[in-house]
Amino acid sequence: MHPPSRQGYVSLSLAGQGSGGYNNSKQWRRQSCWRKWKQLSRLQRSLIFSILVLLFICGLATYPIVTEHLRGLSDEEQETESNSVLRPVVPHVLPDSVRLGHPALPEPPSQQRKLSNKRGPPVLQNRFPRKGNTSENTAVEDKAAGGKKEREEEGVISWRGAVIDTAPATEGTKDGGKVLPANQEAKSSNESESDRPEAVREAFRHAWKGYKDFAWGHDELRPISRSYGEWFGLGLTLIDALDTMWILGLKEEFEEAKAWVAAELTFNKNVDVNLFESTIRILGGLLSTYHLTGDALFLDKAKDIGSRLMPAFNTPSKIPYSDVNIGKGTAHPPRWTSDSTVAEVTSIQLEFRELSRLTQEPQYEDAVAEVMNQVHKLDGKLDGLVPMFINTNSGQFTHQGIYTLGARADSYYEYLLKQWIQGGKRESQLLDDYLQAIEGVKKNLLQKSSPNGLTFVGEVSHGQFSPKMDHLVCFLPGTLALGAHNGLPADHMDLATQLMETCYQMYVQMETGLSPEIVHFNMHEGSIRDIEVKLADRHNLLRPETVESLFYLYRFTKDHKYQEWGWEILKNFNKYTKVSSGGYTSINNVRDPDYTSPQDKMESFFLGETLKYLYLLFADDLDLISLDRFVFNTEAHPLPIWPSTDTHTN
Repeated sequence: MHPPSRQGYVSLSLAGQGSGGYNNSKQWRRQSCWRKWKQLSRLQRSLIFSILVLLFICGLATYPIVTEHLRGLSDEEQETESNSVLRPVVPHVLPDSVRLGHPALPEPPSQQRKLSNKRGPPVLQNRFPRKGNTSENTAVEDKAAGGKKEREEEGVISWRGAVIDTAPATEGTKDGGKVLPANQEAKSSNESESDRPEAVREAFRHAWKGYKDFAWGHDELRPISRSYGEWFGLGLTLIDALDTMWILGLKEEFEEAKAWVAAELTFNKNVDVNLFESTIRILGGLLSTYHLTGDALFLDKAKDIGSRLMPAFNTPSKIPYSDVNIGKGTAHPPRWTSDSTVAEVTSIQLEFRELSRLTQEPQYEDAVAEVMNQVHKLDGKLDGLVPMFINTNSGQFTHQGIYTLGARADSYYEYLLKQWIQGGKRESQLLDDYLQAIEGVKKNLLQKSSPNGLTFVGEVSHGQFSPKMDHLVCFLPGTLALGAHNGLPADHMDLATQLMETCYQMYVQMETGLSPEIVHFNMHEGSIRDIEVKLADRHNLLRPETVESLFYLYRFTKDHKYQEWGWEILKNFNKYTKVSSGGYTSINNVRDPDYTSPQDKMESFFLGETLKYLYLLFADDLDLISLDRFVFNTEAHPLPIWPSTDTHTN
């Protein structure tokens, strides 16, 4: 007895011995299949037909890829892949176990895209590697493009990376106006860590070449348009880079820069400068170079600019104005407010104090000490944390209720500790304010992300916590470690290592391996990733804060992982920000390795800070700029720690 038929099923009965015998002819099979097809419902026939069409389309789509891949495999690759396992494509950040004999960096799979609102050529492209003789230590396979080998010119260190080419393409295949992804260059295993300082020197030389060729004597290089930008008109990049060249041993470059300072640098100009920026970059750079070289030229220039900045302190409250005209001797606040930024007025002390010590003229130190004394006594703090603005008329905090360790407040905390260290650890008020502020950070700003529990420093706005963290906050691990090295509580070092991991993750979790300007951390259970980045915050300005802290952590712990992290960052700077004609550029999008959207600007701090800290991180000599003899200002210019026999000029 047959079971009752169920709706949705088709019952098929095959002819057998009981039905007149089996007919194996083609005509019978065609008739039988047709009857079975006709017995199917319209829905079932439609589904089968749709599936067949879909399979046909998929076959057409995958056929070229499969045939191209099989065509590209060499006999050697076929032999090694006999187990039917495909080798992975070379990643953007090459593993440390694969190294070259030369510090050659991988080239990204970037594509040529049109840029808008940029000077210079209408399109940018990645530089394709030039063909040449094969170096003995260079054997590279381009697995992504069919296993073709890349060549390196003999005797030339190849810094291929995502080098942005500012000239028309002469090599490479174009498709629809886009340059196909360039070959990537792997590292062979015989690269030694001793190559890394030289890699930093090469990066500096390349940046300096762009500045010298297209922006000599001007403030900033615009590497893509091969031009320059002016801020103060004082050769800002050149002055900021003086002590970096000396520390890196680039004596030829240093001498040509020194000749410009001697012959061309003058501060007798009718120009407004920002008090904070000109203090940390120009005054700090000149003082540092004087101490490293002993050349009085730099001290004379430091005295000149220092005296011209003093009118900024002529305010009703003695809290300085943000802007000063160094030619006219006048100062004023910004046009839109009478406020100054708290970080700016409290992060000029190291430089003016040192200028007083060298000149034996107390007015410089007196002016900046008055600022610290007033801020010390002000109401409006949150457990030692300060608001972001202060009024130059009343001397009071304004815009109260917002507390951050990012922009407009960051270096206030850094300079509390560093002034205490600079002065021989005698000024207890500075230390007390610093310790109270760190406890305020722990109490109000410290949280952990989800799902991986990264420790981060957020912000508080009128009692509400925000999981927003600027890249600028990554100065804090290094500052905490410096404090612990100078006898402050050991848990400061514990917090430093946790925050250092977080700052590193801000790099490695981005597709380019470069950190954005601002991140937001997820705190909800069930979050997929710890870090989110808003569209407006995805730019990278070649900032130094993370490599600065890596330098401190390595100096105090000797843990080589911090060197490895710094090496990854340097490789990615070369990969995504290097411009072939010279210089490096800020980029707008760290989340898109194919289209980073270059900004055409190289900040002076890339040479003054970022490359300097990377070099010191990799240097074999751990006493190079000893942290027991020097303290770095917030622009990475080392100033001497005062001997215990020194006394204040006032």
